Amino acid sequence: MALLHEATLSPRKDELIGPWMATRSWWDGESERAPVGSFRLDDPAGEVGMECFLFGSASGSTLFVPVTYRGAPLPDAETGLVGTMEHSVLGTRYVYDACVDPVFVATVLDTIRSGGRHADLLVRRADGTEVVREANATAEGEGVPSVPRHDPGLPVIAQDQSDRTTIASADVDLTVMRRLGEGPPGPALTGSFEGGTDLRLVIVSG
Repeated sequence: MALLHEATLSPRKDELIGPWMATRSWWDGESERAPVGSFRLDDPAGEVGMECFLFGSASGSTLFVPVTYRGAPLPDAETGLVGTMEHSVLGTRYVYDACVDPVFVATVLDTIRSGGRHADLLVRRADGTEVVREANATAEGEGVPSVPRHDPGLPVIAQDQSDRTTIASADVDLTVMRRLGEGPPGPALTGSFEGGTDLRLVIVSG
């Protein structure tokens, strides 16, 4: 269960992530773009927020952009910092490209291995009441017990390419499909939203 707070953000997520996307090698050059779905993954330790966006356009690719939210900087991950934003409840949040965040890598591998799914969303309102929010995108692991684990305390190395990002760790390599398409073979985290189903988002490639 991912606990969300009813809050104001400055800058907004789209204001922060949009300009950053345009600097990436996997950017397709389509400026008229907006989020078409998102889902959350749940950090068992409850420390790191993980939100995975699908950005669509009328004529370009659908882009997959996972980010993590942290209350303090992630050591040795400056190149993966998207930016910071002020959260009216939680204070300063450091927003990272999730591909450089070992907690994201560990969580995705656990989800693929166990056949888990996206986190349910619980919103805590300003008056303290809580309400369940339906996600507008879903994700599910294929359930492959042989998929290795990753220690969330160990760093990972991410490398952007023209349509994907590869992640290397001591135990396993992952391919994150930035422009959604076929991708390499291997156990995967698959996603669905109103514009597509069974999309291979993150693939265990080594």
